[in-house]
Amino acid sequence: MRIGRAEAGLSLGSKAHAVLAWLLERPEEVAVRTITDLATALDVNASTLTRLSTKLGYTGFADFQNVFRDSLAQRHRHFYTHQAERLVSGQKTGALAGADAAGSPEVDVVAQLAHESIGNVETFLARLSPVDLRGASTLLADAPRVRVHGLRQFSALASFLCYGLGMIRTDVALLDAQGLGVAEGLAQLQPGDVVVVTSVAPYTRSVAEAAAAAAEAGMTVIAITDTLASPLVPPARHAFLIPHDSSFFSNSMGAYLIFCEGLLNLVATHLGKRSLEALSRRERLISALGIERD
Repeated sequence: MRIGRAEAGLSLGSKAHAVLAWLLERPEEVAVRTITDLATALDVNASTLTRLSTKLGYTGFADFQNVFRDSLAQRHRHFYTHQAERLVSGQKTGALAGADAAGSPEVDVVAQLAHESIGNVETFLARLSPVDLRGASTLLADAPRVRVHGLRQFSALASFLCYGLGMIRTDVALLDAQGLGVAEGLAQLQPGDVVVVTSVAPYTRSVAEAAAAAAEAGMTVIAITDTLASPLVPPARHAFLIPHDSSFFSNSMGAYLIFCEGLLNLVATHLGKRSLEALSRRERLISALGIERD
């Protein structure tokens, strides 16, 4: 960074420089979090951020923050074409370690995605909270009703999680399973019920609004998303942050599916005998209806 090398005609103290570096490493958080939240995360006074902003030539922190917001809006607006352009132009977003069948570009494309997914899994594992895992799995096992909500690409993840939970407990459904609207779905719930929401950048506005409405109505929200800057985090009692960095032309789903499988296993373990009884009943119905074949 030019400021750090004293090439920008601006001198910052070591503390101010460390604060600026932290902010630049987390542009999405800076774009959406309040000055108070950011100051708390940095363990500094809010006035420190204001002074830094004015020293950088901005009228105040809000002016400085607008740069991050504009950049984020621009990036989200062209997220898919940007991802696809990198793919089509042959640019790789990460190192490809141990690719199979050297010299095969087709295999290399798949191998690169696999290695990127492994990296995403390792990242979310490093920051998983056992307290949040225990709390979320207990809620998903014991809540009277569970509804899951995700749209666009993440409708697939919502369906997967809903299907898995439905195998081991009753009264689980997609929030808008009948297509009557989210308001109707939430109206069927009561305080103590659980709503699981999932979306990542660029976030689906209606999913964030549903999460906020569910929390306001007294339901417990569990969020499966990507960063602390996600609008799904504030209304959630438990939020799980899963990265999706990859060369895929959309959001990479690999790490999300693995996380959900782990969460489902924890719910099944918590349910114990109840999950075994639910699976056994399901197997009997499958057999009686001749759904599966050898």
